[in-house]
Amino acid sequence: MNAPKIVSREEWTEARKALLVQEKELTRARDRLAEARRALPWVRLDKDYVFDGQNGKVSLADLFDGRSQLLVQHVMLSPGSEDICTGCAFGADHVDAARQHFENADLSYAAVSRAEPNHIAAVARRMGWKFNWVSSGGSSFNYDFGVSFTPEELENGTARYNYAPLTFKMEDLHGYSVFTKNEAGEIFHTYSTYARGTENANSTFAFLDMVPKGRNEDGIMSWVRLHDEYEGGGSACCHAA
Repeated sequence: MNAPKIVSREEWTEARKALLVQEKELTRARDRLAEARRALPWVRLDKDYVFDGQNGKVSLADLFDGRSQLLVQHVMLSPGSEDICTGCAFGADHVDAARQHFENADLSYAAVSRAEPNHIAAVARRMGWKFNWVSSGGSSFNYDFGVSFTPEELENGTARYNYAPLTFKMEDLHGYSVFTKNEAGEIFHTYSTYARGTENANSTFAFLDMVPKGRNEDGIMSWVRLHDEYEGGGSACCHAA
């Protein structure tokens, strides 16, 4: 961080007012972008996706839990892997607090990964998460929504992530997808976002972006850890995964 310029209160106020003009421009631009996002066309789903939940099989329609909108977080947790994606976990840490509000605004949430249900349950216990998290290991869901890739796709260079060719080899990546369901029970895909587009759902960044050190990164998210691995103890949750 560069050394700050120390000024009088009057000079600071003038500088702050000048910045406020830029902030208002960004706010209005963000509002326009959100409106354009909501105005995207929809795609009617023609597959009946079924997932493995902690209490048996559940459909995509079940994940709506009586609401008309569903946000799916594509969490990178691969079958047989002991790795927990720190970035996905960082995003998931924000969900349970927010759910008490957005569920009352007609939005349900579910996390989806290809890992086995018992592995998912173990990670959820470790992290202390209460939200719904299901396995798509028995379906093409992750592949259809652009976050998982077959070995053949990775080998022959046809894998695409974030609407562009994937330039590195990973079988699972992260993102969010949005779905809506009408009164006739039809389900539509309305939006997906990947890579840094997922930052919009992460309030930690918003807090850090207001302070002098900002995100204080040596590389994107270099400081992020699982919340029970921060120096000083972190979470009081159990560590067995």
